[in-house]
Amino acid sequence: MENLLNQLTEIKGEIENWNAVLFTLYYHDIIYNSLKSDNEEKSALLAEQRMKEIAVDQEVIELCKNQILATKTHLKSLNNDTNYFTDADLSVLGQPWEIYQKYYEDVRKEYAIYPNLVYNPGRKKVLNHFLSMDKIYKTDYFIDKFETQARINLQNELAIL
Repeated sequence: MENLLNQLTEIKGEIENWNAVLFTLYYHDIIYNSLKSDNEEKSALLAEQRMKEIAVDQEVIELCKNQILATKTHLKSLNNDTNYFTDADLSVLGQPWEIYQKYYEDVRKEYAIYPNLVYNPGRKKVLNHFLSMDKIYKTDYFIDKFETQARINLQNELAIL
């Protein structure tokens, strides 16, 4: 979460609704189970419930929910804040190799229940998905900052698998 906050803080001036982004930052992974595929939906629902309890404006709630749900697919959004958030969420892919290496090792630990025979093909599919995209990141800022290194990191991990 700290890396994500640091990435977003660097571009705070570009963010239109900073409060919605901060709520998204806090709630986007509040419910996480690597064996489930509905983490984003459950996190968005919990965010909505809690934000209503403290009388957060409905517009902020909707933005937050949409941003949380966008982290499931990382597709380009019509909302620039969402694109900045999802790009920041993927910023780990473009970190120096040593940081990325620790990240992919941590991902492997999350899925330790699966033997390599099952894990490796699934992980390769994810890596190839990102590599097949014209651009991994959606905003010029993150493209310039991380795109090249992210592709190198993904290719290196793929070679290791």
